[in-house]
Amino acid sequence: MSYTIQEIKELRKRNSLTQNQLAKRAGVSQSLIAKIESGRIDPTYSKVQKIFEALSSLENKNEVNITEVMNKKIIPSLLKEDVHSVIKKMQKHGISQMPVLDGDKPVGLVTDTNLLKKIAEVDDPSKLSSIHIKDVMEDCPPIVTKNASLKVVQSLLLHYPVVLVTEAGELIGLITKADILGKVYK
Repeated sequence: MSYTIQEIKELRKRNSLTQNQLAKRAGVSQSLIAKIESGRIDPTYSKVQKIFEALSSLENKNEVNITEVMNKKIIPSLLKEDVHSVIKKMQKHGISQMPVLDGDKPVGLVTDTNLLKKIAEVDDPSKLSSIHIKDVMEDCPPIVTKNASLKVVQSLLLHYPVVLVTEAGELIGLITKADILGKVYK
């Protein structure tokens, strides 16, 4: 993240640091911090870079880890399942979307919208048992590792309804907009 010299005081205060504490973290003097914040000095690039690196490391430490936000209880649909059983599963668990797995590999996403469209196409609801979820699902949502930043996930959620989280190729969680809003901005 890039900062301007004028933001140093605001960033320091946002991180609850005194001038002395920031100076120690950055390896500069407290008087330099005071002069920069008051606008009485035009610091060298190397000094400003040290200060910004110290502030940036604090910003990253304060960021919520996505494993704290993600929903670890994954209720998936299997590629071979029929539409009727997936609808029942979604109703039972009170969810509106499910990752679709082929074995343990995510291959798609089924949402209540996909299912509603299919129901509207079918004249006899009993036929839903003969339609496989692979014929209703949409493309697989984005997959990130558990080390991805929350900002990356937030950006993805602007375009996708869910983001899947993996560790060593194994699906370990998922994150929706509601998860972000409910756990990060409570």
